[in-house]
Amino acid sequence: MLSKIRDDFISDKYLFCGKAGNIGLAWKEASEVMGFDLSQCCAPGYEMDDVRIYHDIESAVRGKDIICTDSVPAESLNGFSVCRVTKEAMDMANKNAVLNPCPPFYRGEEVSDDAVRSEYFAGYEFKKHLLTVQQAIMIWCMR
Repeated sequence: MLSKIRDDFISDKYLFCGKAGNIGLAWKEASEVMGFDLSQCCAPGYEMDDVRIYHDIESAVRGKDIICTDSVPAESLNGFSVCRVTKEAMDMANKNAVLNPCPPFYRGEEVSDDAVRSEYFAGYEFKKHLLTVQQAIMIWCMR
């Protein structure tokens, strides 16, 4: 399946960095419905069931194409520091990897300022297409 920035987003390997909450579980459901590979990088105790888990960003990003994040609860920030997506970590991902943090994201928390300022950052444009994507997923599921 084609997108505007990926040749075949279904064959890409995805990494979700964050807790098992609404954003992470939505990525998990999308991976189950659409068949793409999804892993999670998180602090111990925040794992989703039935996905490959990493507890450090350097191991997690290797071999990944799409890196997604969600904000981390303030009381959990210290535990998630080893999961912060930095430019250095993105350099370890696959060639042409994309960083797609879920807004609002917080520079210096789940994602570093240098990662957001890098060529990896998907930008803010994707947010304006979110409703269209959600509608397409609903139609796809109902067929």
